[in-house]
Amino acid sequence: MPVILTKLDEIETWLTAPTEEALALQRPLPNDILTLVARGTKEDGAEE
Repeated sequence: MPVILTKLDEIETWLTAPTEEALALQRPLPNDILTLVARGTKEDGAEE
């Protein structure tokens, strides 16, 4: 699962804390925090 760190102190925790504490940062984001954006024309030939 990817981790998106949203606060500066989370970066330090992710890099230096014991594994169990760092992995606690893997949590769902609130719905309004992430926006997906696509631009341009799809060029890979795959169907949508």
